Amino acid sequence: MLIAADKFKGSLTAVQVAERVTAGLRRIVPGVAVETLPVADGGDGTVAAAVAAGFQRREVRVTGPLGDELTAAFALRDGTAVIEMAEASGLQCLPDGVFAPLTATTYGSGELLRAALDAGARVIVFGVGGSATTDGGAGMLAALGARFLDAAGQPVGPGGGGLRDLATADLSGLDGRLARTEIVLASDVDNPLTGPKGAPAVYGPQKGASPEDVATLDAALAHYATVLEAAIGSRAADLALSPGAGAAGGIGYGALVGLGAGFRPGIEVMLDVLGFADALSRATLVITGEGSLDEQTLHGKAPAGVAAAARARHIEVIAVCGRLTLPPEALGRAGIRRAYALSGLEPDPAVSMAQAGPLLERLAAEIARDFLL
Repeated sequence: MLIAADKFKGSLTAVQVAERVTAGLRRIVPGVAVETLPVADGGDGTVAAAVAAGFQRREVRVTGPLGDELTAAFALRDGTAVIEMAEASGLQCLPDGVFAPLTATTYGSGELLRAALDAGARVIVFGVGGSATTDGGAGMLAALGARFLDAAGQPVGPGGGGLRDLATADLSGLDGRLARTEIVLASDVDNPLTGPKGAPAVYGPQKGASPEDVATLDAALAHYATVLEAAIGSRAADLALSPGAGAAGGIGYGALVGLGAGFRPGIEVMLDVLGFADALSRATLVITGEGSLDEQTLHGKAPAGVAAAARARHIEVIAVCGRLTLPPEALGRAGIRRAYALSGLEPDPAVSMAQAGPLLERLAAEIARDFLL
């Protein structure tokens, strides 16, 4: 049995999901052989998944989204670093109920990248998602040596709102090590930078942006791309339309245009980094899952990626989740034979989240009865 599940957001980490599923399986079949490989799709939980797979956890003090100092972590093994921008610039870094849609900065994400370079990373997997920011990655690039100046020659203010005053951009001071480093932008988001499907319109409201803020941010990011086009040429405009440019408040665009990153679906990258193919070669049944199996799952989330890889090897996949909104035919098309939801045991969402661990063990016991006896 290979357990390759993502976190149940707000309830259990991916490591805890694997532990609970293992306990439930062994309650019914004590001797069952289980291998665990917690997975992530580039969003929050990505560093934890890498550490669980044997990467070394490194901590560094960086600038948080509000400008205060905080401790963030990245993972490192054999010259490959896994960085999760949410560690430095995510909603998880904000106090409860506090948002800063116009001023939150990705500066700390740039500091994380610099720390990985200092640690000798030659390949950086840059997982983006769960951001508190909509600054197009300008803060990140500034931390790595870029300059974004207003008409008076002064640095613009933090966040996407500050980009309204941008007059000139200078990327010539970017850390020279970036050119010698392979950077992979890992995300499950393929939105462009601006427009109706862009970062401010689609994700701004999740970060506290009012309709007026969304309009301000969209105009500011469009202006940012125009100034960058004047600085480095037409590719700045082309990349603003590229899949992934709108990821994590546009930090995807900053990585594409300034870091020379290549975009790949987050779960594909992470399965490669975590050694999923090797683990899959030893499996006869795979259990995957996440907090909610819904329409979003089918668009690049971890369970869909796990199921696709397993189906290519003709290995059956079972899913566990907190809530399930996908019909059996949609699960089947994704390569998932059957899904088990906590909501089937406990319909009250608050109770289900609070008791997710014991409930998940009960679900795993059901799976053992259905598939192992």
